[in-house]
Amino acid sequence: LATEPEAARIPVMIDSSRWSVLKAGLKCVQGKAVVNSISLKEGEGPFLDQARHVRNHGAGVVVMAFDEQGQADTAERKVAICGRAYDLLTQQAGFAATDIIFDPNVLAVATGIAEHNGYAKAFIDALPLIKQRCPGVRTSGGISNLSFAFRGNDVVREAMHSAFLFHAVRAGLDMGIVNAGQLAVYQDIPAGLLELVEDVIFDRREDATDRLLAFADSVRGPGTARVVDLAWREAPVGQRLSHALVHGITDFI
Repeated sequence: LATEPEAARIPVMIDSSRWSVLKAGLKCVQGKAVVNSISLKEGEGPFLDQARHVRNHGAGVVVMAFDEQGQADTAERKVAICGRAYDLLTQQAGFAATDIIFDPNVLAVATGIAEHNGYAKAFIDALPLIKQRCPGVRTSGGISNLSFAFRGNDVVREAMHSAFLFHAVRAGLDMGIVNAGQLAVYQDIPAGLLELVEDVIFDRREDATDRLLAFADSVRGPGTARVVDLAWREAPVGQRLSHALVHGITDFI
């Protein structure tokens, strides 16, 4: 990466929870990198020191919705923390708004703890409010965090990720960390499963978690199998193009 810029044609993400690692990474990347991440966890002084160091290297930055009191779990706290960080970055650290990516914390839902039920909805609700409060920024999130309660059940996890991404993107999410090879197409999720998943995501019923857990017990096993089925190649050209675009098939371009 230090000697050959063509190794990547898009910005390299330097990702670590240790500041020393992020600093070392910044020395080894040509062009414009992105640092993931900094936060207000240790207060404004360390936050500004780190931000200025990142800016001096010409990098963009991912900022977690985290402050001295901990990570934001409500839409109001997410917006407030991001707004505070935005003001510090743009007014004191010299950042352009377009070099800031906010991560408002995707947290696990359907854990059996009632306080967690609103986490997915809070993330989605916060996205447009953050962009309204902080013009010019981008947003990101670790999508797989949402479904930690269903580890080992790929059918449910893939449906949760797909539905959550669908609604989050519509609300303003610009990027997300997710296994694209294990992501169902939203329109292909069975209607019954989609209803259960969206009940959980939007906290629409008191028994949403219990209902999804009951369904999960009935479908334990591997998720979407990548089986080569060329039956779609018999359809008219318009339908073939649509199918190839939706499913990312490039073999017949």
